[in-house]
Amino acid sequence: LGDKTNPYLIATEADLISFRDAVHKNAASLAEKTGLPLCHLDLLYWNADKTTVERTLFLKRLEKVLAEEKWIIDGNFASTMEMRLAACDTVFFLDYSLEVCLSGIADRRGKPRPDMPWIGLEEDEVFLAYIRNYNEESRPQVLELLAKYPDNAKYKNESLCNTDVYAADCICWIKQLLAGGN
Repeated sequence: LGDKTNPYLIATEADLISFRDAVHKNAASLAEKTGLPLCHLDLLYWNADKTTVERTLFLKRLEKVLAEEKWIIDGNFASTMEMRLAACDTVFFLDYSLEVCLSGIADRRGKPRPDMPWIGLEEDEVFLAYIRNYNEESRPQVLELLAKYPDNAKYKNESLCNTDVYAADCICWIKQLLAGGN
């Protein structure tokens, strides 16, 4: 389901969903089905010419989103992960295989994406190295942060295979939560 690259965080009305592998279509689907506003972190961070905004501007933009009552955030920025975890009360964490991630990157190459201000036409070796090293270098840090917020982990699955079922379950669970259910 969607672009598969690295861990992504999506949060709604104090509910954070951490998606590994850029599950942008899931984020858009959740936003559409719940009626919650969707924010792509990459659009806060990157310019159309593939340069980045100043860190202070990026943080200011993110803080503005987090100050809102309801939101879905899609993106992986380790430097702001704890800030986003602290602003939520539920974590969803999908953890796909390296093969699925690399396949997703290949599938989206050359296609327009609502979460990026440009169309990626060529392989990005730095990004591919990040993906290949994710399980050894980044995943432990993500799990450590999740463990730091144990009350947030109401719904977590670290080794999921059937993403269609999981996405549908996430949507049902969020709708129930928004309706006041458990």
